[in-house]
Amino acid sequence: MHILVTGGAGYIGSHTCLELLNAGCTVTVVDNLLNSSRVAISRVEELCGKRINFIKLDLLDIDGLRQVFAQHLDVRAVIHFAGLKAVGESVEQPLRYYQNNLIGTLNLCQVMAEHRVKHIVFSSSATVYGTPETLPILENFPTSTTNPYGSTKLMIERILQDVHISDPGWQVVLLRYFNPVGAHPSGYIGEDPSGIPNNLMPYITQVAAGKLMELRVFGNDYPTVDGTGVRDYLHVVDLAKGHVRALEYTQKQPGVFIYNLGTGMGSSVLEMVHTFMEVNKINIPYRIDPRRPGDIAACYADPSLALRELGWKTEYGLREMCRDAWNWQKNNPDGYPEFE
Repeated sequence: MHILVTGGAGYIGSHTCLELLNAGCTVTVVDNLLNSSRVAISRVEELCGKRINFIKLDLLDIDGLRQVFAQHLDVRAVIHFAGLKAVGESVEQPLRYYQNNLIGTLNLCQVMAEHRVKHIVFSSSATVYGTPETLPILENFPTSTTNPYGSTKLMIERILQDVHISDPGWQVVLLRYFNPVGAHPSGYIGEDPSGIPNNLMPYITQVAAGKLMELRVFGNDYPTVDGTGVRDYLHVVDLAKGHVRALEYTQKQPGVFIYNLGTGMGSSVLEMVHTFMEVNKINIPYRIDPRRPGDIAACYADPSLALRELGWKTEYGLREMCRDAWNWQKNNPDGYPEFE
């Protein structure tokens, strides 16, 4: 099956492309390379010995998107990763996030409809649950948001649900990720944020590598085990495999399918820091800073629906996440090279 992957050169996208190729799919990637690397695509090809059709394209360019679909008439499904993704930045630049994430998705859906491609897997987020009243989080919990990034995810979910209502032939899969971390065990592909990382694990690994002096822990006064934020961290390879399972399960079933992808366990920021230090035998200096706007105290999944319907569950634990994240960072201290 030929799959179009938007944002496929990014962190989660590149790992998913590898799993798709390993599952026998043909993959075409469209990515504007704003916060991703063409080298990641080359390395995925090396890891599996198969080619990816890569097209540099911004989803805001609807005419360019139409050309892609016209040139690849055998595309049967889309996995949609493309979008801006930093919570803090979205609070500072809400209009940029709404324009990029929403209009890009509207263009994609329009062109898919024109070419009768009606199967989409969307990279959503646990941020659509807002501040949950109870934990763990089930898929039928009320949705709300605490920041513009989360709002774009929830709006896109509703857009896709409305598309299905208007045409019940659509197969819409909404994958609500919790907190992806780690890297491929080869150390060949991983997370390569530009500038100071917004997410915990690359921040830790850059401190370990000496690129940053210390880790900033945002808030230690939450009502959690040690006062720091609690999240459901899952290995990026487990997450990538979830996309393949979702594609396979929904291939012949029109409808809207919503799944939490997480481990079902919450770990605090300091638990992650201490596990990283123990596994990799590296000290991580840190300081406590005020809470970030839009952050919540705790968030972790009930992933049992994905297990029942997709046969998916996580295989890697916190120690493997820390091991593989450091393996990637030490082998690629400056991330992906500009050329390779």
